[in-house]
Amino acid sequence: MSTNHTAQKFGTAPVFFTAISTILGAILFLRFGYAVGSVGFWGVIFIILLGHAVTIPTAFAISEIATNKRVEGGGEYFIISRSFGLNIGATIGLALFMSQAISVAFYIIAFTEAFEPVFNWVRETYGYHLPRQVVSIPAMLMLSALILKKGANLGVKALYFVVAILFISLILFFLGSTEYSMTSDFNLWNADFKNPDNFFIVFAIIFPAFTGMTAGVGLSGDLKNPSKSIPLGTTAATLIGMIIYFFIVYKLAGSASSEDLVGDQLIMSRIALGGAIVIPLGLAASTISSAIGSVMVAPRTLQALSIDKSFPSKALNKWLAKGRNKDGEPINASLITCAIALVFVALGDVNAVAEIISMFFMLTYGALCLISFLNHFGSSPSYRPSFKSKWLLSLIGFFISIWVMFKINTLYAFSAVVLMSLIYLFINRYHKHRNGLESIFLNSLYQLNRNMQVFLQKAGKRKTREWRPSAICISKDSFERDTAFKLLNWISYKYGFGTYLHRIEGYYSKATYQQSQEELDKLISSFDKIENHVYVDTIISPSYTSAIAQAIQLPGIAGMENNMVIFEFDKEDPERLDLIIENYSLARAGNFDFCILGSSRRKFNYNNNIHVWIKSSDTDNANLMILLSFIIGGHPDWNKADIKIFNICKEHHADETRKKLDELVVSGRLPITNSNIEIIHEQEDVASREIINEKSADAGLTILGFRGETLKHEKSELFKGYDALGNILFINSNSRKDID
Repeated sequence: MSTNHTAQKFGTAPVFFTAISTILGAILFLRFGYAVGSVGFWGVIFIILLGHAVTIPTAFAISEIATNKRVEGGGEYFIISRSFGLNIGATIGLALFMSQAISVAFYIIAFTEAFEPVFNWVRETYGYHLPRQVVSIPAMLMLSALILKKGANLGVKALYFVVAILFISLILFFLGSTEYSMTSDFNLWNADFKNPDNFFIVFAIIFPAFTGMTAGVGLSGDLKNPSKSIPLGTTAATLIGMIIYFFIVYKLAGSASSEDLVGDQLIMSRIALGGAIVIPLGLAASTISSAIGSVMVAPRTLQALSIDKSFPSKALNKWLAKGRNKDGEPINASLITCAIALVFVALGDVNAVAEIISMFFMLTYGALCLISFLNHFGSSPSYRPSFKSKWLLSLIGFFISIWVMFKINTLYAFSAVVLMSLIYLFINRYHKHRNGLESIFLNSLYQLNRNMQVFLQKAGKRKTREWRPSAICISKDSFERDTAFKLLNWISYKYGFGTYLHRIEGYYSKATYQQSQEELDKLISSFDKIENHVYVDTIISPSYTSAIAQAIQLPGIAGMENNMVIFEFDKEDPERLDLIIENYSLARAGNFDFCILGSSRRKFNYNNNIHVWIKSSDTDNANLMILLSFIIGGHPDWNKADIKIFNICKEHHADETRKKLDELVVSGRLPITNSNIEIIHEQEDVASREIINEKSADAGLTILGFRGETLKHEKSELFKGYDALGNILFINSNSRKDID
């Protein structure tokens, strides 16, 4: 993504030195003593371990992704955007850029603390408290001028010099001693862990030191071989830095009292050999090197964002993407970075800025670990990194990142998530053509679904499961009426599973396939307007029978076998009924429950009740009818409707029938009151159709049962004669269902 390929000339050393100089930088010199004094030796050790539980998985994740494809300009942003997609990449990339730009200010503010002896001398001599901005603002302006004029070449050359000073300072620190260390009996066995309530407050202040491990990744566009330099430089700096931290904490805990550690932010200068000069010099060197590293990285992130047209203004994108002609330096992006940093330098509070940086970096690191984790399960064949992390390590890094964010500051964390969501929605709206997540999420879901399907298939062979509807509905009238789809959606809302197949008549060919895809897109688009819980697809077949034969052999969408087939016909034009009846035996051969929906031109009246009619011949059907009424009634569409059961029986069986229904409702814990159960006596001179037409004329949905033997004799007449009713669901159960 660099605008000038000749700029890609650095090796592994700049990556390592940029990272290690930031890891062993300002926080180490200014706040490690405070941390040891505040939470004790073991408290800081736990902070280091917890912080590296995030940074080590992130370092491995970056190394893994970097060795799979060439990481171009933009470093971490490039990795995120090319894995999660440009819209999410831009959202996180903006947060990343802000954290990098603010880091410049943070290190300049910390650099100013190296002049504390000067500030103390002025205060003691003249009684005047000089503001830190007297040093920090000129320092920021000088750094801005140098980086804008010389670019990354100056930064890399300076790195070697300041890293040398940094390591000399640390060596002299370890060689130094104090009167306290001469008499102290401190050792690992009597080391303490105190003030646990302040643990995450101190963590937030310390964590920016650990974030230095990705500082060198931002140079990716300027590296000869990113796939080699990034893993080697990043991992080495992370592990070496962590080891040095342990020794420094041990040295601090044994060299000064808790009061001195908390009260003197330059306590290291009282411990090191020649500390009065060496430690301020080391602090100045480390902070300037870290500031140089950040001021090199942040503009490249901003430039990469603009090259991907992340901002709504074409002119702004073009201006920010522009590189200097002679060396490709992102001159305009550097100007913006320096301006932002200057604003935060003027604020001048190290601890406040550290907390903001921690929040931004946690968000970025969590995203990188999540990418690595998902790639372990959903990567494409093109994902072949030469360096491989462990999925468990990446998962741990992701969860710890999110957990620590909220532990540091719940309000900040919540605000960050809300802000990122709003930015994503804005970018997603502006860039509609690249809407949605990248294939990594889909691939992961496909793999998860595959494994779940196999597991459920094996589990199903071992034990008997409770019955629940898994229905298929076939219709060629999807664009004329949606009653069948609505029924399937109600069944699938909470307890069941549904597959809706739109039938296209004809033989499979290029033309019918193209037609099927176009009509499927239309159906999905139209069904998306409602809360949809149904899997929608198309089926191409020359006949209704062959379509049914294909459909009933399909595996269940939820991993369980389909057990119900739903057919639909227009009550006012019932020519489809004969075709449905012809295929009754075919569906029953597969032990399917057989349902026929008689669609009315009248719309469903959801405010009216669901009526279930049970006759003496519905021995096997009754329980399925009641269960389906309960399942359908559980959908929000029917939240104002009740279930009402009518049972037509002989007069001398009325008491027994009533008792059985009452027991069924109670034992099955069904939401049906006794007042909604009505027993109707059979009358020889009154047909049951007349009674049903009279009592259910205003029902929202009527459910009736039928027997296979009756169907053979009466054919389509069995479903006619209910002109006063609206939509009717006819049910023929394959077997008696238990209501527990």
